Amino acid sequence: MSQSKLQLTIEKAHGNMWRVEMRDHYCNYACVYEPSVKQAMQYALYWFEKADEREQANQTRGKAIQEMIAIDRKAGITTSMSDGLD
Repeated sequence: MSQSKLQLTIEKAHGNMWRVEMRDHYCNYACVYEPSVKQAMQYALYWFEKADEREQANQTRGKAIQEMIAIDRKAGITTSMSDGLD
Protein backbone atom coordinates (compact mmCIF):
# COMPACT_ATOMS: atom_id res chain seq x y z
CA MET A 1 0.00 0.00 0.00
CA SER A 2 1.31 3.45 -0.84
CA GLN A 3 2.27 5.66 2.04
CA SER A 4 -0.12 8.58 1.84
CA LYS A 5 -2.93 10.18 3.76
CA LEU A 6 -5.81 7.94 4.78
CA GLN A 7 -8.99 9.20 6.45
CA LEU A 8 -11.03 7.22 8.94
CA THR A 9 -14.03 8.30 11.00
CA ILE A 10 -15.83 5.99 13.39
CA GLU A 11 -18.87 7.31 15.19
CA LYS A 12 -21.85 5.91 17.04
CA ALA A 13 -24.80 5.41 14.71
CA HIS A 14 -28.28 4.12 15.38
CA GLY A 15 -28.92 1.30 17.85
CA ASN A 16 -25.79 -0.70 18.54
CA MET A 17 -24.13 0.13 15.24
CA TRP A 18 -21.01 2.13 14.47
CA ARG A 19 -20.68 4.18 11.30
CA VAL A 20 -17.30 3.81 9.60
CA GLU A 21 -16.31 6.31 6.90
CA MET A 22 -13.07 5.78 5.01
CA ARG A 23 -11.23 7.57 2.23
CA ASP A 24 -7.99 6.22 0.82
CA HIS A 25 -5.10 8.05 -0.83
CA TYR A 26 -6.77 7.57 -4.23
CA CYS A 27 -9.89 9.40 -2.95
CA ASN A 28 -11.99 6.22 -2.98
CA TYR A 29 -14.71 6.46 -0.34
CA ALA A 30 -16.69 3.89 1.59
CA CYS A 31 -19.19 4.03 4.42
CA VAL A 32 -20.23 0.91 6.31
CA TYR A 33 -21.94 0.07 9.57
CA GLU A 34 -20.43 -2.40 12.00
CA PRO A 35 -21.76 -3.77 15.31
CA SER A 36 -18.61 -2.99 17.33
CA VAL A 37 -15.64 -0.65 17.30
CA LYS A 38 -13.33 -3.66 17.01
CA GLN A 39 -15.12 -4.89 13.88
CA ALA A 40 -15.13 -1.33 12.53
CA MET A 41 -11.35 -1.11 12.93
CA GLN A 42 -10.86 -4.57 11.39
CA TYR A 43 -12.92 -3.65 8.34
CA ALA A 44 -11.15 -0.30 7.96
CA LEU A 45 -7.75 -2.02 8.07
CA TYR A 46 -8.89 -4.55 5.46
CA TRP A 47 -10.34 -1.80 3.24
CA PHE A 48 -7.17 0.31 3.43
CA GLU A 49 -4.99 -2.72 2.67
CA LYS A 50 -6.96 -3.23 -0.57
CA ALA A 51 -6.47 0.40 -1.75
CA ASP A 52 -3.81 -0.39 -4.35
CA GLU A 53 -5.76 -3.38 -5.72
CA ARG A 54 -8.91 -1.25 -5.90
CA GLU A 55 -7.07 1.50 -7.77
CA GLN A 56 -5.60 -1.00 -10.23
CA ALA A 57 -9.09 -2.39 -10.88
CA ASN A 58 -10.43 1.15 -11.38
CA GLN A 59 -7.63 1.92 -13.85
CA THR A 60 -8.28 -1.31 -15.76
CA ARG A 61 -12.02 -0.58 -15.88
CA GLY A 62 -11.37 2.95 -17.12
CA LYS A 63 -9.09 1.71 -19.89
CA ALA A 64 -11.65 -0.88 -20.95
CA ILE A 65 -14.36 1.77 -21.14
CA GLN A 66 -12.10 4.03 -23.21
CA GLU A 67 -11.39 1.15 -25.59
CA MET A 68 -15.12 0.38 -25.93
CA ILE A 69 -15.83 4.04 -26.72
CA ALA A 70 -13.08 4.03 -29.36
CA ILE A 71 -14.51 0.88 -30.94
CA ASP A 72 -18.01 2.38 -30.95
CA ARG A 73 -16.73 5.58 -32.57
CA LYS A 74 -14.86 3.60 -35.21
CA ALA A 75 -18.05 1.65 -35.94
CA GLY A 76 -19.99 4.93 -36.10
CA ILE A 77 -22.48 4.00 -33.43
CA THR A 78 -21.91 6.87 -31.02
CA THR A 79 -23.52 10.29 -30.92
CA SER A 80 -22.78 13.47 -29.07
CA MET A 81 -25.78 12.88 -26.81
CA SER A 82 -25.14 12.07 -23.17
CA ASP A 83 -28.37 10.13 -22.67
CA GLY A 84 -26.59 6.77 -22.59
CA LEU A 85 -28.75 5.41 -25.40
CA ASP A 86 -26.07 5.24 -28.07
